[in-house]
Amino acid sequence: MASAEDYGFLRPPSNDEYEPVYRKPSAYNPLQTFTLPMGSVRHYQQQYGDMYFLRLAKLKPAVEKVATDAWGELTVAGESARRVDRVLDVRQGELCWMAGTVYMDMPLKPNILEDLTRETFTSAPPPRRTYADPSNPSATQVMMEDESGRIRLTGNLLASTQLATGVIIAALGTETVNGEFEVIDFKVPDLAPQPQRWERGEAAAAASEQSGQDVSKGSGKIAFLSGLGITGTSSDTLALELLTDYLLGYTSIDGSDAASRITRLIIAGNSLGASVTADTASAGSDNAAKKKLAPKKYGYDASAYNSSPITQLDNFLAEILPSIPVTLMAGEKDPANVSLPQQGIHRAMFPQSRAYCAPPPSGENKEEVGWFDSVSNPWEGDVEGWRLWGCSGQNVDDVLRYLDFPSDDTDPTAERDDSEARLRIMEAMLRWRCGVPTAPDTLWSYPFQTVDPFVLETSPHIFFTGNQPSFKTAVIEADAPLRLDGDVEMTDSSGETPTGRVRLLSIPKFKETGELILVDTESLEVEVIRFGNFAGQEEKK
Repeated sequence: MASAEDYGFLRPPSNDEYEPVYRKPSAYNPLQTFTLPMGSVRHYQQQYGDMYFLRLAKLKPAVEKVATDAWGELTVAGESARRVDRVLDVRQGELCWMAGTVYMDMPLKPNILEDLTRETFTSAPPPRRTYADPSNPSATQVMMEDESGRIRLTGNLLASTQLATGVIIAALGTETVNGEFEVIDFKVPDLAPQPQRWERGEAAAAASEQSGQDVSKGSGKIAFLSGLGITGTSSDTLALELLTDYLLGYTSIDGSDAASRITRLIIAGNSLGASVTADTASAGSDNAAKKKLAPKKYGYDASAYNSSPITQLDNFLAEILPSIPVTLMAGEKDPANVSLPQQGIHRAMFPQSRAYCAPPPSGENKEEVGWFDSVSNPWEGDVEGWRLWGCSGQNVDDVLRYLDFPSDDTDPTAERDDSEARLRIMEAMLRWRCGVPTAPDTLWSYPFQTVDPFVLETSPHIFFTGNQPSFKTAVIEADAPLRLDGDVEMTDSSGETPTGRVRLLSIPKFKETGELILVDTESLEVEVIRFGNFAGQEEKK
């Protein structure tokens, strides 16, 4: 049995000299894809329908190309499939195909117009497990729409295919006597073109070479975690201390210096587990009512503000930031705007860590990036030359509510194992070329007018989603099925990355699993580091 001395613990002081261990430098080049306009330029007076028209205009040429290649010479019973420009130009009994936006009418979907009618537009509706009605499957209607109108889609194929509102597809079929379009096949845009590694990083790589630090050579690690769930209580102490010690190199696994190979830590949202607003309802309904009716004052009420969670998060970041750069994404439970894209948590919330942020943007330092980068959700950027695209989890959670899962008759309240379904959803988003397809229908979103940033114009090398129930990874590529094992090397024998191959990462909640995900910067292979406390040996009965 190995002793503590074998791992370098509990040793007496000595005069031995050790070579210093240096952390590998980080090449970091974020994109401002989801940065909203500032000040009076940001407003919500425009209509949300323009987002769907922008999405359709962007993706319609891509899906029509896929459909033309598949059905251009298709003939059924002597009849050739004809392309229809508009959904309202479909003719009964004629084999044709068309492209448009999917809209799903489901009985349990939240309806903002009903909320306004009831004058209850005060907060976001509570999340549902599913938007479908298991007792009445026929209540779900799938439709396709474009600039001209909308037509209902039917057919057995739809029963075995999962779609969501906002997806751009091309459907092949014919109109029935009921005025519905019976689908016999459909196509999606599939993976977008993928940039080569270091496509945007030549300048960063050249600068590092001049300084004697070649970031493109040597294997490093990119660390991912999500769902820290900091509450500001003593329950956070042990897990955060173990994580901190590992990231700073105070502890190691098998005596290796693996922590020094971590070039950057990416925290994918939900860093806080408790609201910064204190719960006044627990003090009694009468007191809560008096506080609600009391006149508002400048500043904040100390009795209604809980600073412990954000303070402890700031302390955690300030302790690791001198050693490792951090990218902090906003999340559903973090102090940021509710609608997507969520903007980064303001630096004023981090009185200690903000010293590592870049200066405020101006005419001279627009491209400057700080050691501590508080970014949006979703977020897109280049790390070690690889293109990364990630979200804190709202996109996958919402699409999952569109799916029809069979209920467990023995225990309807039991948690379903949907880890594989979540990976399938992530794969579908890449093939749909849309990272948040259900915005703005069932996910609150900013009403963009000139561009839909949720459209994936390029496929990332790493596509990650935070705050998932368990860790899962997979690899997908164009015209190939999903590889659920995830043990596929991302590089070929020549060391080059094949075009159109994406690593999927389902990042679990650290608060519940204690798992830190490490991705190799050369092969993109995945490693899981798990932190936990020893509960002791169970007593034998």
